[in-house]
Amino acid sequence: MDLNLQKEKFSEAYVRAVAAVAGFGVSRPEVDDDSVDLTIAARGGNGSVRSPRLDIQLKCTANAPINGDEAFSFPLKIKNYDDLRDEQVMVPRVLVVVRVPDDLAHWAEATEEQLLLRYCGYWISLRGEPATDNFTNKTVAVPRHQMFTVDALKALMTRIGIGGTP
Repeated sequence: MDLNLQKEKFSEAYVRAVAAVAGFGVSRPEVDDDSVDLTIAARGGNGSVRSPRLDIQLKCTANAPINGDEAFSFPLKIKNYDDLRDEQVMVPRVLVVVRVPDDLAHWAEATEEQLLLRYCGYWISLRGEPATDNFTNKTVAVPRHQMFTVDALKALMTRIGIGGTP
């Protein structure tokens, strides 16, 4: 398997694991032509929106430069940037970037006591971001405090369930 495909599958497994522990369903669109790799869905809900959903564009990188403690830079294709910044979508969207070690052998470790996946996923909403004059990529600053965790996903889905956006 090619390394880019391994990154894609690893990041998908990461999101699926987080969603499973949070108690949400995950589906994959048959065609990815709208910058949506996965959809997270909650059943029911107590908010104003029944069965909230969240669309996710997934990326995985082994060499995201860290800018101190605040964020890391990630070059996003213009098509993905424009699709993710659109405010006129029914289902809110976020970008999830999973950082992995340079050495593939260190991505995962399993023992009888634990399954360890390295490193971490981070989410960012680009909704409402300005257009860019760039033609190929737009570098986005992914906040390191916005880790894609079980608690973070539950909070996102709660926010969407009461009519908010990520």
